[in-house]
Amino acid sequence: MKIKEVKELETKELVEKIENAEEALAKMKLNHQITPLENPSQIKAARRDIARMKTVLRQRELNK
Repeated sequence: MKIKEVKELETKELVEKIENAEEALAKMKLNHQITPLENPSQIKAARRDIARMKTVLRQRELNK
C-alpha cells in the first residue's frame, strides 16, 4: 500500500486497516514458522505497510 493511498483513507478506515493488517501479519509469521513461505519478504512488506499506516495516524493526531 502506497503512502498516497493511506493518506486518502478516513481515520476510522485507517484504524480498521491497521487492525486487519496486524492480524494478517501475526498469521503470516505463525505460518512461516510452521512451513516456510515461498516469499518471506511478504513479512517485511506487511510490517512496513503497518508502519506507514501508523505514521499517518499519528500525524493526524498531532495535527488536531
